[in-house]
Amino acid sequence: MTPLSRRSLMGGVAAGALSAATASTRAHASTGITSSGQVTDGGHLTTADPRALQAAISDLSHPPATSAQLRLGDRETHWYGTAGVSDLSSGRAVHGDDQFRAGSVTKAFVATVVLQLWAQHRLDLDAPIGGYLRGLLPSSFARITVTQLLNHTSGLPDHRGLPDLSTPEAVLRHRGDRWTPRELVRTVTHSPLKFPPGTRQEYRGINYVLLALLIEELTGRPYGEAIRSRILRPLNLTRTRLPGDDPRLHGPHVHGYLRMTDTSLQDVTTYEQSSSWGEGELVSSADDLFRFQEALFSGRLLAPEAMNHLFALPPASVTMLDGSPARYSRGLQTATVNGVTFWGKTGDTYGYRTRMIATRDLRLRFVLSYTPTPLAAQEDMINRVVALLTT
Repeated sequence: MTPLSRRSLMGGVAAGALSAATASTRAHASTGITSSGQVTDGGHLTTADPRALQAAISDLSHPPATSAQLRLGDRETHWYGTAGVSDLSSGRAVHGDDQFRAGSVTKAFVATVVLQLWAQHRLDLDAPIGGYLRGLLPSSFARITVTQLLNHTSGLPDHRGLPDLSTPEAVLRHRGDRWTPRELVRTVTHSPLKFPPGTRQEYRGINYVLLALLIEELTGRPYGEAIRSRILRPLNLTRTRLPGDDPRLHGPHVHGYLRMTDTSLQDVTTYEQSSSWGEGELVSSADDLFRFQEALFSGRLLAPEAMNHLFALPPASVTMLDGSPARYSRGLQTATVNGVTFWGKTGDTYGYRTRMIATRDLRLRFVLSYTPTPLAAQEDMINRVVALLTT
């Protein structure tokens, strides 16, 4: 998610218990099931009726959206369904290899590379970031450790000097703004730390800007190239990329739209992503994220010791700012719904919302991607899907 939006990313399964919403059976746009399957019974997971899953994503009024797609599976079966259209102009249906902006799912890729570098003894997770990125941060900030960046316990202050993007019109006005990573870092260096590092948890994109800079410092190349060589190429994720200075999506892709205050819809697919550098700029597809999810959780990308770090939450004494239990590990986020504990990563950016969620043992996993049109949309769709799978 872009740091300029200042919106919370703690929607969907990230916020803890999800409210159960009734799935409408009336589709508000064209729908299509390309395959069918069921979720295996076990624990608190339930058998999912493909028709109910289709209905859950076909209600494109709650929240208002132009498209949705859900790829879901267990160790034996897969299901994929779509609703709406990838492009309002052409009316083209959505496909599993269509590219879209995946927002903060980027962070799972960055964290994976950081943990790979740790496994190769190229960094110390408990070392201060200032020892790697010399002169970038004030001395009082330089003591923040790599782990405290990974699990959002850094205490970095709020941004200062960013544009106000609280209206859709402002989003359009600033869609071409360009930022460098160091400019983004400087916006959080004008105030004291919000809390002593390691004592509280607050989700902050700037933590992963610093981690992406750390990857570049240690590898001597752009962090996107490190992700390509270590994750994308080995897994053959051909529809996933880090766009760099390219604001456009190319080839088959899903368009994102925003509803203006005059009720018109504006296409926001083309968007300068430098404001999300290192933490929210990933372009991917449902098929690619599904493969990445399986590879990550099954240990194909990380050694066992690194996997333990990936799922490690802070000590119980560390809470979110509102006093609720910490829910971010060193790269993922977690929530328990109706007795089922999920892990994964969510991603929001203008016109796009992505939920990449699984049980740790991969007994159930899914990727939900849809294109809500409000600037701040409710979580009805993810709630409907999770309710079907856990009740």
